[in-house]
Amino acid sequence: MKVLPRQCDRETNLILVHGLWYGAWSLRALSCRLCRYGFKISRFAYPASSASLGAHAGSLYEFASTAKTDDLHFLGHSLGGLVILRMMSETPDLPPGRIVLLGSPLRGSIVARRMRNLPGSGKLLGAARTTLEAGYSRLPKDRETGLIAGSIGVGLGFFMGGTDGPGDGTISLREASIPGLQDRMVLPVSHSCLLYSGKVARHAANFLETGRFQH
Repeated sequence: MKVLPRQCDRETNLILVHGLWYGAWSLRALSCRLCRYGFKISRFAYPASSASLGAHAGSLYEFASTAKTDDLHFLGHSLGGLVILRMMSETPDLPPGRIVLLGSPLRGSIVARRMRNLPGSGKLLGAARTTLEAGYSRLPKDRETGLIAGSIGVGLGFFMGGTDGPGDGTISLREASIPGLQDRMVLPVSHSCLLYSGKVARHAANFLETGRFQH
């Protein structure tokens, strides 16, 4: 049986990308909220721990290139944001648009580095380990990129000795910030709740429409 390549809806103008240990299912609530702001959304699913960042970026490009739209925006949660940035650094021929990152470890994650000593962490992180430890800080020059970070410290970091500073419980505020971001906002949510907060959806929609958050 021939397996057809994954495609997004041809009218899609916003693609959502999940993070490690999540799946397209985790983006459902956020997708519904963003649809109310007028976006036509497709959710990209990928086996986060079983291949390299470059491989995921290539798959995302194949997925995104099937959209027939004048503008194409991206939103990525955690590792998903790094997949988007890697794709943009290699495939600049997609329609113009903006990028929103939710709690992405641009500078790498101290929690991921501390997990090296945790039994079974090799299977938990898989091929994503290197990316999560090092981060990915190359922003596209031709796309405005904004980041929403969380400040409620409830998450995996609690069991791994903390996130080396305030943050969302998994990624610290320092790890989720680099020079060159068009705008950045910190909201009182945890790493997982970035996906389910109505405020996050509203501010993300505003950035995608205007290139700025409503501070």
